[in-house]
Amino acid sequence: MKDNPVRPGTPPRSRASLEEARLRQQAIGVKLRHMFDEVVNEPVPDVFLEILRRADERSSGGSGE
Repeated sequence: MKDNPVRPGTPPRSRASLEEARLRQQAIGVKLRHMFDEVVNEPVPDVFLEILRRADERSSGGSGE
């Protein structure tokens, strides 16, 4: 990720606000990546696997043309 340097003329209070916002944004990104990884690594429920299996059977043998 690219750093957004603070402009030299920016008042100290604005610099602190910008830094705080950047840190908050990074923390949110870390949490979102963690949540995404958890969801991706969850097992697929058997019911969904059965639905996918039936759909595959229909698409591979159901056209008849």
